[in-house]
Amino acid sequence: MSTLKPLKLYGGIFPANPLKVALVLEELGLPYETEDVPMAERKKPPFTNINPNGRTPALYDPNTDLNIWESGAIVSYLVDKYDKDHKISFPHDTNEYYSANQWLHFQMSGQGPYYGQYFWFINYHPEKVPSAIDRYYNEINRVVGVLEKWLAGSEDGGDGKGPRNYIMGDKCTYTDLVLFPWQIFLPRIVWKGKLNPETEFPNVMAWVKRIGARPSLERILTEVNAIAEPFLKAAEEKMAKAAEEEKQ
Repeated sequence: MSTLKPLKLYGGIFPANPLKVALVLEELGLPYETEDVPMAERKKPPFTNINPNGRTPALYDPNTDLNIWESGAIVSYLVDKYDKDHKISFPHDTNEYYSANQWLHFQMSGQGPYYGQYFWFINYHPEKVPSAIDRYYNEINRVVGVLEKWLAGSEDGGDGKGPRNYIMGDKCTYTDLVLFPWQIFLPRIVWKGKLNPETEFPNVMAWVKRIGARPSLERILTEVNAIAEPFLKAAEEKMAKAAEEEKQ
C-alpha cells in the first residue's frame, strides 16, 4: 500500500460520520489527507459535483478515480477494495460477512439518525420541543440498550453466547469503527446528570474504552478530542441553561 496515492477525505475527521471513515482509513493503514468543507460551501459547486447531497463525508480515491459519498458506502468501498487480508472485515459470502453488514445498516438507519436528531433539537432547533427531545433521548437509550445486550451476549436481546469484546466477537472490525464515534461523547452531552452509563450500560462503556485504547487509533482520537472540546463545552452550557430554565 506504500505505492498508493493518498485518498482525500472531505469533511475532516469530526463529527461522527467523517470520523467513521477516518477510523477505517487508520486501521487499514491507508494514506489519506483531509479537506475541510465549510458549511456554507456544502450545498453548491464545486462540492455538490463531488456529493450531490451536499453533506460530508465524501471521499475521492485517485487510485481508482472514484468519488464516493455516504459514510456507510465509503466504508463498504474501503473494506472491499483495500482489506484483502480481512483485518477488519470477513471474506465475502460467509455468515460473518453478512452479520457485519447488518450492523453497518443498523448504524446508518438507527443509531446515526436518532442521535443526530437529538443533537439537533438540543443545540440548533430555533425553539424547544420537549416531545421531540424526549423521543430521541429515549431512542438513544434504546439503541444503546441493543448494543448493551448484544455485547453482553445475554439471552434477552443477545445471542446467549456470553460477553464479547467487540460487536463481531474477539475481533475488532469495521462494525465497531462505525458505531464507536456516535458513542464516545454521550456521557457529556446526553447522559450528564440523567443516568450513570457505567452502571446502566457497563458492556458498552467497556467496549468504548477498549476501542479508544487501540494503539492504531491513538493519534487520531487525540486530535478528535481536541477538535470536539469546544463543541462539547458549548453543548454542556446549553444543557445547563435549559435545566435552569426548567426549574424556574
